[in-house]
Amino acid sequence: MSNSKYTKGNQEKGLTPITSQWMHDVMEHPGVVNELFAKYGSPLNILNPASFTQNCKKFKEVFERNNVKSGIFYARKANKAKAFVKQAFEDNIGVDTASERELLQSLQLGGDGDHLVLTSAIKTNKQIEIAIQNNVPIVLDNDDECILVNDLAEKHNKKAIVAFRISGFHVDGNKLYSRFGFDIDEIEDYLINKVGEDKAYSNLNAVGLHFHLDGYSTHQRSEALLQCIKLIQNLKEHDFSLRFIDMGGGILINYLKHKDEWLDFDERLKQSLKDEISPVTFNKNGLGYRFEDGKIKGERKTYPYFNEIHSDKFLNEVLQYQDQNSDSVASLLQKENVEIRIEPGRSLVNQSGITMAKVVHRKKDAKGQCLIGLEMNMSQMMSSSADFMLDPYVMYADLDEDQTENDSVDVYFTGAYCLERDVLLKRKVSLPKLPEIGDVVVFVNTAGYMMHFFETQAHLFELAPNLVYTEKSNSVELSNFYLDED
Repeated sequence: MSNSKYTKGNQEKGLTPITSQWMHDVMEHPGVVNELFAKYGSPLNILNPASFTQNCKKFKEVFERNNVKSGIFYARKANKAKAFVKQAFEDNIGVDTASERELLQSLQLGGDGDHLVLTSAIKTNKQIEIAIQNNVPIVLDNDDECILVNDLAEKHNKKAIVAFRISGFHVDGNKLYSRFGFDIDEIEDYLINKVGEDKAYSNLNAVGLHFHLDGYSTHQRSEALLQCIKLIQNLKEHDFSLRFIDMGGGILINYLKHKDEWLDFDERLKQSLKDEISPVTFNKNGLGYRFEDGKIKGERKTYPYFNEIHSDKFLNEVLQYQDQNSDSVASLLQKENVEIRIEPGRSLVNQSGITMAKVVHRKKDAKGQCLIGLEMNMSQMMSSSADFMLDPYVMYADLDEDQTENDSVDVYFTGAYCLERDVLLKRKVSLPKLPEIGDVVVFVNTAGYMMHFFETQAHLFELAPNLVYTEKSNSVELSNFYLDED
């Protein structure tokens, strides 16, 4: 039995998310949703691996059109669910692991040296030994790691398969800073003098280069690739045979349907900080902006939720970029017979998850703001972004078609931590009526860096269950869902 008593918040002046049909199928079945809450508690993370496969397919098609050797490695840190690791292997792509548990689990789920890579920022002896024993490539960040990996490889009488992380690329007259990796200006001499037979690091088998740029510039990524290709050309003359360049992740996605809504919210946020309109965020949070000396200063510290160049278009733009000789990145990779690898996280789990929570209470604070308490906490939907800029949906048990304007209400959703700042969305959300206790709030497209990345168990709260949703023909039933651990 379906029921369509759900609605998007902010029907006017909102930020309308791109959604997938499977999300609406779930929301149209409140009976099933309530059964899930009764069985598993609140909040719930619902995962849809079929969307992962569609995203993967788009990237593969870009590589095929550009006729380049390629490798895709899902950045597991974006979401901890095993379901996406399993799906990655089913789709014949790899997994980028960044901790001992990520590596071990991925091996247990069927990964091998051809379908895994270890990129941890801090690498322990145990991580390194697991990687060496399983022929998993290790991305090296600094000289101390080289010493450690070389010594452990010697201990196990094996060659460690390694790539070298590079940073400090020169772009438009500037040197890009990163705390990670070897300086592009120093790595050539370093490798020539230290890595290889009869050298200090004779147990390292160097097979590739790696970088991961902060930010989302296709121009910077293309320039970095050109500099890595040049480095590989130079190293060939010294008997190095590097077979791949891994450009990491940071591939933009587009969350929103309408560009004008994105631009309009930015303008209204600034107006609200200047008291020209009523507040649009909780306690006039500027999300990075501030009003000072009669001017708006600072930058909005959120992910760029609307993007015209995103996903497969983003990757294609990088590969089609031309150097000063009008040679494209793709053509140079072909010429050098070098594989291009990517490590997408957010862009592979795009449209692959939603987070649902039950309404526990409604109240007004001393400022007259309406606060809706949800049975979840801020860590269960948190990223490095200053706010999650998508309008949520509310599943009402009772919502009349003839709701009047007098029933509408502006609300903020709050969480279970004993912290003043546990406000789940900083943006004000307008609803057709006040939710009742037991109604359900749905945050869409949360699989990438939202539901798990900063998740904690303060107050000894249980972590949110992760339920895998498998689509069946014209039905949504309890049997469509299973625990990710199963």
